[in-house]
Amino acid sequence: MEKKNLFGMTLPELETELSDLPKFRAKQIAGRMYRQGATSFDDMTELSKNLREDLAKKYFVRSAEVVRQLDSSDGLTTKFLLKFPDGAAVETVIMRHDYGTGICISVQVGCPMGCKFCASTLKNSERNLTAGEMLEEIIFAENFLHRENRKVDTLVIMGTGEPMLNFDNVIKMLRLLHEEYTLGLSYRKVTISTCGIVPGIYKLIEEKIPVTLSISLHAPTDKLRSEIMPVNSIFDLTQLLKAGDDYAEETGRRVTYEYILLGGVNDTEEHARQLAKILSGRLANVNLIPLNPVDERNFQKPTHNAIQKFFHFLNTHGINATIRKEPGADIDAACDRLRRKNLEKK
Repeated sequence: MEKKNLFGMTLPELETELSDLPKFRAKQIAGRMYRQGATSFDDMTELSKNLREDLAKKYFVRSAEVVRQLDSSDGLTTKFLLKFPDGAAVETVIMRHDYGTGICISVQVGCPMGCKFCASTLKNSERNLTAGEMLEEIIFAENFLHRENRKVDTLVIMGTGEPMLNFDNVIKMLRLLHEEYTLGLSYRKVTISTCGIVPGIYKLIEEKIPVTLSISLHAPTDKLRSEIMPVNSIFDLTQLLKAGDDYAEETGRRVTYEYILLGGVNDTEEHARQLAKILSGRLANVNLIPLNPVDERNFQKPTHNAIQKFFHFLNTHGINATIRKEPGADIDAACDRLRRKNLEKK
């Protein structure tokens, strides 16, 4: 009989699955898995030895193993490659700040979106992650941070994969993460990033959870955006910006527009002017991201002067812009590089 993974089940699901046991046992197991990081029933010493052995015949908890860990030279960023039993591997990143600790998780194994500058699309998109697998990325990071007397303060769903293409599992994971028997993480501490799947934005509005929406824009015109982001040929800027406006109106939360600066491609003053024009009057801010070049992609990092001029133009023309710091550049913290290297070794 194939064993079933209890990790990723809600408390009601656990109570149903373990219906032959008293209800309080399900709560004990949930607390051990989610709040105390148990990786097997042997860790659950409040259960009798016989019960632990019986459960282990039918079930298991946690399944990911660490394939590799990389630490940045400044000690602020740690990147893990986690592998699941079917061999699929994903990257999870811890980012330490003065104001707290954030983690960035993946939602798919590989990415099917085909953005021309991104490393995540260079290898095959294999599958969606389950809600339990995404939660495991987070619980793993939480347990790792306990050694440093830190905890997960914020979550960005901005790693490998498109969240809107794995929508139901992402939402199940977030609702489970919000429960007090897991980490009790506030929705307001969560950011979901999409490359522009408009129907997914409207589904997120319907969920009525106050997460921050981040939209990967990366170009101020349909022509340029379609050249570097195939999704724009399906959902153009008019549709995308309207969805962003509707999200801001319905939730009262400012939308972040991510803009990767590609040297000589989208980083001129004219591009800044066009960007300021399309975002003018919107409840939004811009996060400028200097490209971290990918060897297999023919794009260059913008000059420091170009970055500063672009930033200055936006902020002096009514657009609130920031420049993202580049944590973990020395360990290839950008999405999917560690997974690709692991695949190439194989």
